[in-house]
Amino acid sequence: MVSIHVNENIQLRSYTAKDAQPLFDAVSYSRQHLHPWLDWVDKTTKPEHSLQFIQQSIHQLNTQEGLTLGIFYDEKIIGGIGMHQWEHNLKRAQVGYWITKEYEGKGIMSVCLEKFADFLFYKTGLNKLEIHFVPANKRSAKLAERLGFKVEGVIRQGFIRNGMPEDLVITGLLKSEWQARS
Repeated sequence: MVSIHVNENIQLRSYTAKDAQPLFDAVSYSRQHLHPWLDWVDKTTKPEHSLQFIQQSIHQLNTQEGLTLGIFYDEKIIGGIGMHQWEHNLKRAQVGYWITKEYEGKGIMSVCLEKFADFLFYKTGLNKLEIHFVPANKRSAKLAERLGFKVEGVIRQGFIRNGMPEDLVITGLLKSEWQARS
């Protein structure tokens, strides 16, 4: 189990089976808010789907394929943050995140991503983090830029969103760049 203290109200931690219903509720509550950016939202139609996701996340942690954490505000699930596409030989991984509508725009994701990046660079030995997003996702673009991620390219029609091909922006951050900003 992984737990990262962010501040007096916020904790990032591994999901457990008992989080399945609250996770499902958080996703359902923000379904319209998350749908434009995250295809998995439409496939999460019952609490059992959240439990399957949690079980898969535990397996990925145990096999060092990825790391998925809940964002807990005063012990309530308000979002998620994770590392996937973990390439051990290159010491590189992608980072993804989501937050409920109610907590968006309060700076929570910025502080969570800062703490998560620290953890990934200094505890897992990663040398590079990437954030991928579609150009229309202006919030992800601003978050990546604010934390020092640099646009490395655009994969034309490299992503299917809501059944349609879209461009995919690839941003990256090196450990040396992260260290230099501190």
